[in-house]
Amino acid sequence: MKDILQNHPNVLPFLPMLYVGWADQAMIPSEVDLIHKRMNEIEWLTKDERDLIVKWSDPATPPSPELLAEWVALIREASEKMDAQSRQSLADLSLQMAERGVNGASVWDTPEARTAITDIETALGYVNLKDHRNILSDAQRQKVIELDAESSFDVEAMAKLLDGEYVDIKNKMRQIFADPAFQLRIIKNKEEYREQTLQWTKLMAAQGLGAISYPEANGGKDDIALYASVFEMMGYHDISLCIKFGVQFGLFGGSILGLGTQKHYDKYLTRVGTMDLPGCFAMTETGHGSNVRQLETTATYDREQDMFIIHTPNEQAGKEYIGNALHGRMATVFAQLHTNGEEHGVHAFLVQLRNENDELMPGVRIEDCGYKVGLNGVDNGRIWFDNVRIPRENLLNRFGDVDGQGNYDSSIGSISRRFFTMLGTLVGGRVCVPMAGLSASKKGLAIAVKHALKRRQFGPENEQETLLLDYPSHQRRLMPLLANAYALDATHKFLLKRFANSAEEDIREVETLAAALKSYSTWNTTHTLQMCREACGGKGYLAENQYADLKADTDIFTTFEGDNTVLMQLVAKGLLTELKEEFENTNFWGLFKTFSQQFVDSVSPFNDSGNTDEAHLLDTCFHIEIFKKRERTMVMGLGQDIRRLIKMGMAGYDAFIRNQNTMIALGHAFAERIIIEQFAQFVEDCEDLELQNILKKLCDLYALHTIEKHKGWYLENGYMKGDKTQAISRMVDKLCGEIRSDASDLVDAFNIPPHLLMAPIAL
Repeated sequence: MKDILQNHPNVLPFLPMLYVGWADQAMIPSEVDLIHKRMNEIEWLTKDERDLIVKWSDPATPPSPELLAEWVALIREASEKMDAQSRQSLADLSLQMAERGVNGASVWDTPEARTAITDIETALGYVNLKDHRNILSDAQRQKVIELDAESSFDVEAMAKLLDGEYVDIKNKMRQIFADPAFQLRIIKNKEEYREQTLQWTKLMAAQGLGAISYPEANGGKDDIALYASVFEMMGYHDISLCIKFGVQFGLFGGSILGLGTQKHYDKYLTRVGTMDLPGCFAMTETGHGSNVRQLETTATYDREQDMFIIHTPNEQAGKEYIGNALHGRMATVFAQLHTNGEEHGVHAFLVQLRNENDELMPGVRIEDCGYKVGLNGVDNGRIWFDNVRIPRENLLNRFGDVDGQGNYDSSIGSISRRFFTMLGTLVGGRVCVPMAGLSASKKGLAIAVKHALKRRQFGPENEQETLLLDYPSHQRRLMPLLANAYALDATHKFLLKRFANSAEEDIREVETLAAALKSYSTWNTTHTLQMCREACGGKGYLAENQYADLKADTDIFTTFEGDNTVLMQLVAKGLLTELKEEFENTNFWGLFKTFSQQFVDSVSPFNDSGNTDEAHLLDTCFHIEIFKKRERTMVMGLGQDIRRLIKMGMAGYDAFIRNQNTMIALGHAFAERIIIEQFAQFVEDCEDLELQNILKKLCDLYALHTIEKHKGWYLENGYMKGDKTQAISRMVDKLCGEIRSDASDLVDAFNIPPHLLMAPIAL
């Protein structure tokens, strides 16, 4: 062996790569092909050296154990000279070995040589030297471990960046939750839990937090973004409190604010903000669920008594799953408005449920929904109305009013447009709910990462057992989820700003964004918490480690404020409408057909279907372009298919139903495109280079892991070749390993109050 290497020194840099390639007992074809390709690009290799590398990488003739042992001895010797001041890669070790050659350092010390070696390392997948510490000297093993534990960025600076412009209110929330009155405990009895949640909500109101989005005249600060930040922080505490707070001040109070007028503000809003008037939001009915336009509860105007009669016509028309139903004294009730024999669609009415002594009003029937999968601190109930009379003034009349003679008046003539305009004022719930869900998923990630950095399991013989987070499979479990959390944090900041500063003409755009991101983000919360629980094994199943409540309490987020599956279809319909408007005043379908084919056939300068270079794979322009390509191709294809079905005589409704699954997939594609754009912008806007560096890695991981998830689609549609999707998977592995080194700091940067992370496995 020594004679061979003395005569052929330029094979030395290939030994670490070859050893790792054979470490799993098999050199796969793609690895062999790339090694040979890069080898042939290195002009100073002799024919004998090339032949030797080919021989040692031949899958049919694996190197003998004796030969592998000789390689290890040589690699260990070279590792002694590695720089101890920085993290080293397998490529660094290979180039270190080049110095053993006669003229090795001079011929290998070029950008071209480093690129060739780095490309081979990429082909092998990310290689953490800790996972192959047997090829390192004893001193280097310890250095690699110590360097891996060093922080690459300022955690406090990252925490400040994540808190953003609402750092003051978030710090106030951290202080409030540190008070013993907010101490978390496991409460199994629903009555006791509900009482605790009620008291917490009153304490929040006493801090002025409930009314924060209301006008100053009603005790607030007229700042919906501040309210959303409060709601976001409650996701770290108790989700039952979060939801009861949201029902009282966001849904009940928000409906008065968004659908009522000044007389309603003056009479009710201040009392709602102080919890002097607890209320609820009665929209959903048993029989129609998400189909709000077809609600059966009626509000019929009685001219003689100048009152509305609120009535539930049958048992299935009862309001169901109404939060605060057992504590509420008033409800915003959505009902079909009838006056003078005419129907005017769904409107909202304030209906008193209980008197000051908390006794039910005549004609009101309320039943407890009982125990649920989670959120048992929220008093959900079912409500029926038997000809309950309310004053005419209790109609929330911002978009439609009735005078004393029963004459109806609205500035919006169309019942359909009026209905959607009314619902548009309530979009805040879809902005806030996923923010709290993201906080819960951050908490779950913090617990899982902390556990994985203290729990050891298995390992090399006669050595310390391996940390869970040092296993590539564990990194694959958690690191993409950590990237998702940062990506969604940046995107929710964008959505909140867009929502808080929107004008009336922006409603449709904000509704589409909120629907897509609410669905995507809450599905991500459910998935993240499940994966984190599994990553903690049996310990994660213990209530004391918080996953039981986190999973159970956030599971319903995928359903309320709009069922996710329904919302994604609405997103798709909105995208089709926007596409049609692009071609307004033209022969839409003819031009659309031509344009869509041109788009699908086009080749972007940012995407070469076979390019596997690392610089290309990590190019943000490539990420954004390929996400856009997927979304646009899907919307074009969906439009063409619906058009084809309608031309065949199929009704529009049936054509949409036939494409229901495609519409849901399009909703995901739209959300993912928004997320990569906003995360990339967040990274670009970051002025701290250390923070920008780790954020770029997280952004790359979000992008490539998402592309990997959809690689079947990209392969089927010809946007990528197999070599490229394989290279993307290897790059995902590499990024997971690199981010693992900063995982503890990245979850610390969430700045979750320590007393809210009291899971024993995380301490």
